[in-house]
Amino acid sequence: MFLKTGDSTAIIERGKFISYNEMHKRVKTFSSLYEPNSNGKVAIYAENRSGWMYAFYSAWYNKHTVVPIDFMAIPSEVAYIINDCQPEVIFCSSQKLEAMKEALQGVVTYQPRLILIDDYEQAPITNEPVEMVIAPEMEKTALIIYTSGTTGSPKGVMLSYANIMANISAVTTEISILKPTDTTLVLLPLHHIFPLLGSMVVSCYTGARMAISPSMLSEDIIKTMQDNKVSTIMGVPRLYAAIRRGIMDKINKSVVAKLLYRLAAKVNSYKFSRIVFATVHKKFGGNISFLICGGAALDPAVGRDFQILGFEILEGYGMTEAAPMICFTRPGRIVVGSAGAPLDCCQVDFVDDEIIVKGPNVMKGYYNRPEETAEVIKDGWLYTGDLGYLDKTGYIHITGRRKEIIVLSNGKNINPSIIEAEIEEMSPVIKEIGIYQSNDQLKAIIVADKLKCKELGVTNVEEAIRWEIIDKYNKQSSSYKKIMSFTLIEGELPRTRLAKIQRFKLEELEQVKEDPKGQQPEIKFKEYVWLKEYLEREKMLPLHPSDHLELDLGLDSLDKVSLQMFIQTTFGLKMELAEILQYGSVLKLAEHIREKKKTMKLSHINWGEILREKSKFKMPSTWFTGSLIIKVFKMLFHLYFRLKGKGIENVPTGPCIIAPNHQSYLDAMFVAAYLSFGQIRKTFFYAKAKHVNNKMLRFLANKNNIIVVDIDQDLKESIQKMGEALKTNNNIMIFPEGTRTKNGNLGDFKKTFAILSCELNIPIVPVSIKGAYEALPRGSRFPKPGTKVEVDFLPPIYPEGETYDSLATKVQNEIELFQR
Repeated sequence: MFLKTGDSTAIIERGKFISYNEMHKRVKTFSSLYEPNSNGKVAIYAENRSGWMYAFYSAWYNKHTVVPIDFMAIPSEVAYIINDCQPEVIFCSSQKLEAMKEALQGVVTYQPRLILIDDYEQAPITNEPVEMVIAPEMEKTALIIYTSGTTGSPKGVMLSYANIMANISAVTTEISILKPTDTTLVLLPLHHIFPLLGSMVVSCYTGARMAISPSMLSEDIIKTMQDNKVSTIMGVPRLYAAIRRGIMDKINKSVVAKLLYRLAAKVNSYKFSRIVFATVHKKFGGNISFLICGGAALDPAVGRDFQILGFEILEGYGMTEAAPMICFTRPGRIVVGSAGAPLDCCQVDFVDDEIIVKGPNVMKGYYNRPEETAEVIKDGWLYTGDLGYLDKTGYIHITGRRKEIIVLSNGKNINPSIIEAEIEEMSPVIKEIGIYQSNDQLKAIIVADKLKCKELGVTNVEEAIRWEIIDKYNKQSSSYKKIMSFTLIEGELPRTRLAKIQRFKLEELEQVKEDPKGQQPEIKFKEYVWLKEYLEREKMLPLHPSDHLELDLGLDSLDKVSLQMFIQTTFGLKMELAEILQYGSVLKLAEHIREKKKTMKLSHINWGEILREKSKFKMPSTWFTGSLIIKVFKMLFHLYFRLKGKGIENVPTGPCIIAPNHQSYLDAMFVAAYLSFGQIRKTFFYAKAKHVNNKMLRFLANKNNIIVVDIDQDLKESIQKMGEALKTNNNIMIFPEGTRTKNGNLGDFKKTFAILSCELNIPIVPVSIKGAYEALPRGSRFPKPGTKVEVDFLPPIYPEGETYDSLATKVQNEIELFQR
């Protein structure tokens, strides 16, 4: 059923042609190695080779579940998988034998049987006809595939024969992209479901040929394609991006080729492009029918270029848990930027933009992980974690992965892969870039292309990337999308075997390197010296003339406003923030100040004066309904949660700043629920302007003690608004962390609340919230009922004798101590 018979070629490996009949005989040899009547699990730990395939089908013939192990996995990772699923038999190549022996030292509960593939791959075979009929029960588990993952937690995905057949049927009948006359390139590692199913299982089912590339080196890939008339390539976006970059570099060096490329783009005909770019097609072997892309989203620019070059590139979307396909591009109906239409075998829907899937291709579950299975399969629907939408033509577009979306404290959602693609397109100097969040800022790990740097005459790579790429990108980007620092590394970014960035590992690569700027000449003119001393004092970092204001110093909103005020009060120069930042380096800004200054009077930022400035701000009015609503919610919270509160007597009768830690979006209501009616009426909250973006919301905010602020655009005015509430004998609730916790731990406290306290001599009431994160963590849609939530009002802290920083730290320490 799963393995064709006949004299036609099944496998081409290093110039050797192996027929399907010979493959059956080899599978029989491997099948004979099993203990009688065994029906457990079989692991395969080897590089792509014919013996890998024989081991695989021998396991299916003997009704075993196959556990493919990533041949690049380190011994500790291999040991984890063996301990988790306990295969009876392990097939291993001689190349991986030492790693396997080391892994088995970490296996203590049982002893699996180890079989060396090399001993049997070329063993003598019978001349008699052999047919290994594989006809399993369709609901039995065929595969357990461990996802390498982008989050660092491997899980064994259990796929049944029915799951696999659903995908085989889609490929062979619904889409019809692999026929017996085709030759597919076996390039990607077979331990992953995408190449396992697409390049091996479907080929063996239809009787197509499989040409195994000896390695991922470009010369091996090209030689395998040219020697064997490869018609179908299965690859990942990085492979196609690298191929396209090489082709486009050559085209851009030739005036004639560039003209032909533009002409082909206008003509928009595959036949025309194949004639014009015949040399390119010949390089691929001259027989390519389809380039199949999976594993991650393909950059639309890459897809368009391949179309213009005359290649039909079919993009699919899926995941291991869906065996793997969910949707696929139909030949002749390519929509660049889309992953194709859903397969007929499954239903696709969307919940809050998340793609969900139901059908016979959906996995049985995670091996030995019922709770994690229940998290992703609900009422038969697989929640993929991927975000997307369905266009008018019925094609799916993937917009990001829910777990990868970066949420900043200002509420902005950022898809890092979009920024990565944008920066990579800016310069060939960038080979790889990975964006991650650290301390509420976007940072980057960058790998430079050394050959390109040499070709372009770039000698100081770090400075070139800093000023010609990142600085340029930042100037044309929204403030919240700016890259605030980057680290240049050797080697490669951490990725899964299908080239998805393992973003959770990026921060580990941020290195403290020897400072190459230490030898810079000393700058002595007074404007620079004063500016340098001010910035060093504020940031508590050594500063160099070429330091970038954002990339090196990491100025946050408060830092930028403080710098703006320092320049105005010291040099009499009124500059907008955008104007300050456009100068980039400290030295360039100092030179501009030296040229344009109006005064030279060294001074420090006086937030007291700023808060004493006459404000035109009108305080929101207070409807009695606000207090009533909060008290109603308190009753509901007592029913839904096990809500408890104490220490309300610590809230003074005069104005104060209520400063809770931030665990969920219900925190403000949890705290307010324990205030008296009188306290609620005199306690003001703040809302970010982007959340109050229409007339009705602004009207309601103005009637319910809500001050609308825009900290990103005008921090000074925002602080003045909050100060006005305190000066009129009211309270204000501020979350010092600025954003909800991501892991339940306390984040760094920003010092805006400390400025208000110190300058207006207002006490701060720290508030400890416990349990709200467990009830409603980031990403969850509904709070968990019955969760114990505690709100504790701690004794007030007064600002006498404290600095902004020491006061912020003191409040943080008090809450942290109470959280333990």
